[in-house]
Amino acid sequence: MIEVNMTYDFLPGIDQQAYGEVARRAIATVLEAPGLVEFRASRNLLGSPQVRSCTVWRTLADWAKFSESSGWPALEAEVRTFVTNIHVDIWGPSAIVAEPLRPSK
Repeated sequence: MIEVNMTYDFLPGIDQQAYGEVARRAIATVLEAPGLVEFRASRNLLGSPQVRSCTVWRTLADWAKFSESSGWPALEAEVRTFVTNIHVDIWGPSAIVAEPLRPSK
């Protein structure tokens, strides 16, 4: 599996309601994508970047197919009208810790 993290800040003075509507449409589009395992979103409690979204995909090919699909680029462009400082990281599994570790009880 691979993890795609996108972080960004809001542009000053944006219409939060309008952003929320675009974000909900974008999330719905992501959730329908073949190969998606999970979607998470977080707010930074300490400042910038203000938002992080994380998608987990079965394969890099699944993510690439989605990112080049007909619907996603237009929605991503619409989201970008509300945000700045966009950064995307794509992570693969660790060679040493390929699966999540949790403390024993």
